[in-house]
Amino acid sequence: MTVNPMIVSPAEAGMPLDLFLARRLKTSRKQAKRLLDERLVFVNRRRVWMARHPLEPKDEVEIPATAGAASSREVPIPILYRDAEYVIANKPPGLPSNGPNSVEEVLRRVLGQPSLEAVHRLDRDTSGCLWLSLNPAARETATLLFKEKQVTKTYHAIVEGRVRAAGATITTPIDGQPATTHVKVLGSTPRASHVKVLIETGRTHQIRKHLASIQHPVLGDKSYLTRQITDDRLRRAPRQMLHASGLAFRHPGTGQTVRIKAPLPGDFKHMLGALGLTE
Repeated sequence: MTVNPMIVSPAEAGMPLDLFLARRLKTSRKQAKRLLDERLVFVNRRRVWMARHPLEPKDEVEIPATAGAASSREVPIPILYRDAEYVIANKPPGLPSNGPNSVEEVLRRVLGQPSLEAVHRLDRDTSGCLWLSLNPAARETATLLFKEKQVTKTYHAIVEGRVRAAGATITTPIDGQPATTHVKVLGSTPRASHVKVLIETGRTHQIRKHLASIQHPVLGDKSYLTRQITDDRLRRAPRQMLHASGLAFRHPGTGQTVRIKAPLPGDFKHMLGALGLTE
């Protein structure tokens, strides 16, 4: 499992590895050098620790997400938004939202905020927008916004097969509870489709269950992709290809609308390209 596998572009060819990491991870070269010193960086699946290692176009740079407790705590987590009460992080795949060796744990240490806590959860292998509070009162207020359906959550997914309809709304109950998922097709081939998903409810594994219910499970989903996959291109999915791309809400303190977008991670874009799908 890797955190945001990154594909070297032609413009980045020849760039030293430490500079590449610093720019892509939006961190310092010192922090990038630390990842290299701890032997946590792979280029084309080979471990590399030389900061000046030159990169070539289409090289694949990877960082293990769970190489042990100490190393997972060192994974840089980009901050998409921050104010006095809230943080929205761009969660990398491979790290849980909370608990040991989680996004919560990393950001508590990095930001010096011992009361930081996730307002909601993303599955371990789902990337993207994760909303966290900096104090218990802020978390309670944000949780109420979710309960009152005042938070808009947008996802991107790569699913098996061609989704023939341009869009669909799925309302199949989950565990006896109402659940609504809106799906818009962004691109498709006979093998797979790239879809944008908007959910009105937040049931456990809602998107994954609903997409599987219409015979288009998320690629790489080990729980709901039940059919045997024989197509080599589909089998290359490094994880479940689900990304929380957007989060919008009216800030309870200022009353202003906050809209946050998380760019598609490298492994997601690489999979789109391999399948002939557009972003």
